[in-house]
Amino acid sequence: MDDKNLMENILLLEKGVCDLFMHGAIESSTKNVHSTFSSALNSALNMQDEIYAKMQSKGWYSTDNADQSKISSLKQKFGSQSASM
Repeated sequence: MDDKNLMENILLLEKGVCDLFMHGAIESSTKNVHSTFSSALNSALNMQDEIYAKMQSKGWYSTDNADQSKISSLKQKFGSQSASM
């Protein structure tokens, strides 16, 4: 396993951790539990961002810019849906 695959696996695991902490915060029954999960989620999101930035700096995780016409189309589509709710 090379460094790129290792980092991809770490990023995937960290995203899973974020998902678990988010659900923990949503489902928490007390303010203290909610606060604990929220804090853990924030830390995990920061870690995910650091992993992503490291991968991007090495050219292992690239993103494409979104086409402005597609963005406008989606804004219009979902904007009209929320207005009808």
